[in-house]
Amino acid sequence: MGFTATEVREKVGLITFGNPGKRNALCAGLLDELAAALERLRAERVPVVVLAAAPGSKVWSAGVDLAEIEKSQHDPLCYDSPLERVLRAVEAFPGPVIAMVRGGVWGGACDLALTCDMAVGDPSATFAITPVKVGIPYNASGILHFINHLGLNRAKEMFFTAEPVDAVRALAFGILNHLVPPEQLEEFTFCLARKATAHSALSVAVIKEQFRILSGAHPISPETFERVEELRRKVFESHDYAEGIRAFLEKRPPCFRGD
Repeated sequence: MGFTATEVREKVGLITFGNPGKRNALCAGLLDELAAALERLRAERVPVVVLAAAPGSKVWSAGVDLAEIEKSQHDPLCYDSPLERVLRAVEAFPGPVIAMVRGGVWGGACDLALTCDMAVGDPSATFAITPVKVGIPYNASGILHFINHLGLNRAKEMFFTAEPVDAVRALAFGILNHLVPPEQLEEFTFCLARKATAHSALSVAVIKEQFRILSGAHPISPETFERVEELRRKVFESHDYAEGIRAFLEKRPPCFRGD
């Protein structure tokens, strides 16, 4: 059995996360399947895709699998990492990708939900971006992504506190487009998806690409980019980075030293 399941309902693709034992953590296997499913649906000219956890899930996704990070000993958010490839696949998909959210969304899964073109949640939805809890330096593209979606101060609050944002605040922040009762979540999300399928797929694809290009139009100098990368390298080589991941895997509070 794989980590995801894919089906098409009335021209709407549905990709369901199916790894509840690990709280739908974004392991390499799940991410590879997700990227392959998006490519397959694109080849089949499916105009809209919904990303969901299985009904009854308490967690939409727990984010990047820290057990894999601990084994790899390198940047989990580099350009060619499985998560970054999936984020680009969502952005490149020619039609809307909608996150249908029930349960918690943690860490890198927040980036995935925000990368989706729309998000619909029920009251159980919460969002927490948690790299500081395990001493991970987030990448520059991800930081900019959160600033673009949330504004500077809200992004700072989420990163610095690592506290969950509940569904009502997520709606106010713009993380969610719609907040609906649990029993209406699937029906509402698919109704929203079908509205998009009724229009010109070419027009939708072109407008989506324009959104992608214009929202990313924030050039920085090579010197500034190198400074950002040097800051991240400083964390990767630190005691706190190794300690944060070990503590998470050992289910204990981390003992950070600030070096």
